[in-house]
Amino acid sequence: MNYKMRGRGEKDEFVFKDSSIGLIRLLCFLILFVIGIIIGLTSSSHVDRYFITSRPDNFYTDYTTAAPAPSYAKTATYDQNCSTNSNCKNDDCLSMESFRMPKNLTHRMTDNELFWRASMVPDKPEYPFDRVPKLAFMFMTRGPLPFLPLWERFFRGQDENKYSIYVHSNPGVRLDFENSSVFYQRQIPSQDVKWGTVTLVDAERRLLGNALLDFSNDRFILLSESCIPIYNFPTIYNYLIGSTHSFLDSYDDPSRYGRGRYSRRMKPDIKLRDWRKGSQWFEIHRTIGIKIISDTKYYNLFKSYCLPSCYPDEHYLPTFMHMFYGGLNANRTVTYVDWSLGGPHPATFGADDVTENLIRSIRNNGTNCAYNKGKTSICFLFARKFSPSALDSLLELASSLLGF
Repeated sequence: MNYKMRGRGEKDEFVFKDSSIGLIRLLCFLILFVIGIIIGLTSSSHVDRYFITSRPDNFYTDYTTAAPAPSYAKTATYDQNCSTNSNCKNDDCLSMESFRMPKNLTHRMTDNELFWRASMVPDKPEYPFDRVPKLAFMFMTRGPLPFLPLWERFFRGQDENKYSIYVHSNPGVRLDFENSSVFYQRQIPSQDVKWGTVTLVDAERRLLGNALLDFSNDRFILLSESCIPIYNFPTIYNYLIGSTHSFLDSYDDPSRYGRGRYSRRMKPDIKLRDWRKGSQWFEIHRTIGIKIISDTKYYNLFKSYCLPSCYPDEHYLPTFMHMFYGGLNANRTVTYVDWSLGGPHPATFGADDVTENLIRSIRNNGTNCAYNKGKTSICFLFARKFSPSALDSLLELASSLLGF
């Protein structure tokens, strides 16, 4: 057999041709791969554009409708204030409007949670909204408001951006206000209150905490169901908004009804020389309100050692104010009370007592009071204690004397 042997040059030529074909195939594959990527990206952008531009609402609506509701949504719904009774479907619970001025007072916060939230103070001095300072009228009542018609007349026709109302009643007391009333849905979550105990202070702080959630509330007035206004709204508004001081009764009483209630167990934080007494019916500035609901240390001392026969509501705030913020306080109350009869309770004015002379005598009691850097003859803006029987007599004087 004859074999034709290839030379060395022929073998090298064959290997070179084979390598060239492989390289060409690799280049073709890479070109096709790149073209495929480009086509894929182009197609993807068209698909995304279709969903984004043609279905902006339906896409998210269908998604949320199909998704199962979270477990908490089955047990509670939330309203514009993210509290109970309705839901946030149509309202933004995190909107500035809802944050700066909660419209619904129902919530499930504990007192500590409420005070923590209410104690927040913005570091930025400018407000991102047109802030009109408001008066917060805080009613602490055991039952119905017997002078509701009088208060309705007091608020009638006034600028709603200048006041807000809060009512604290014992749990179980249902106050049925008509939906046209300024008191409608103004009850706050409450707890039991017993006279002569620290629960009175708790109710005061609870009212303050809820009122402080409205960033426009600037002055805070504590009232009872037996309180009445003795001037019209514009007079009271200008008096309080124009004041540079809070009005909280605080004085040193050396008798057994004052210093005699002091407990040495409060040392060294509260000394006898710090001990003060005063009426619980106060009117304070927002700055002071925040300090009061932020306090834990001194509140706990009163809760532990100012027990019945001490009356925390007569000593806690007067002492706290004297110790830390005396320079911001006028050391007097703007709510008139008649203690001339003596005893643990003030005089009560009934139907026969309510006359034009009585109101004038409360207004002009012959004394001048410190107001800012001067003096004023207007010392009281409110008065108590009035019996429900006095309502008709007061309504008769409302337009002619009280100015509303």
